[in-house]
Amino acid sequence: MNSPSTIAERVAVMHAARAPEPPAEGTGAFAREQAELAASEPAGIAPTGTVLPDVELLDVHGAATTLSAAAGDGMSVLVFYRGAWCPYCNIALSAYQEQLLPQLTERGIRLVAISPQKPDGSLTMQQKQSLTFTVVSDPGNLIAGRLGILTRPSQEARAAQLHHGLDLTSVNADGTDTLPMPATVILDASRTVRWIDVHPDYSTRTEPRQVIDALDHHGH
Repeated sequence: MNSPSTIAERVAVMHAARAPEPPAEGTGAFAREQAELAASEPAGIAPTGTVLPDVELLDVHGAATTLSAAAGDGMSVLVFYRGAWCPYCNIALSAYQEQLLPQLTERGIRLVAISPQKPDGSLTMQQKQSLTFTVVSDPGNLIAGRLGILTRPSQEARAAQLHHGLDLTSVNADGTDTLPMPATVILDASRTVRWIDVHPDYSTRTEPRQVIDALDHHGH
């Protein structure tokens, strides 16, 4: 049996599995939010050549680290995700573990996943998906802010999240409901953005193949 390979295929399988169920209260809000985000053109996304500050981050155990420590002293790939509570993030990070990490490791390139959630959420994500790459918290979304990829749920989606027991202000380390748009960034050794791919519609993600292709074109 062929298992779904791309992130898009895995998301489609998840959606299909949910389709026979009666829609849960609030799912319409998320569908409307996704449609609006998909139609939006985010302004202010940082261009290639942007140098990221060496901000302080937290590892999965809550210990202080930095972007340069997480990314290492060579090329790196940063993946921005919303949190362990997001099913699309779970699918994407699992696919990156299986399909992207081995190819990056061969090239000596680090993979780092970044979210604004508290360290215990990062640890949950790492353990749940058996991730062997670095997972860190950026408590104030400082890197995502520098990249211009910050967003907040619509009022309707926020109400639906609360109905389902998700309160971003208690999940996020800084007590806000601000989230990064899912994005993948290739950094060089000087923390300069060589390539950036942003997904305002959080039900879609950068595919592993796109990252490898981008490294072939921009990673020299």
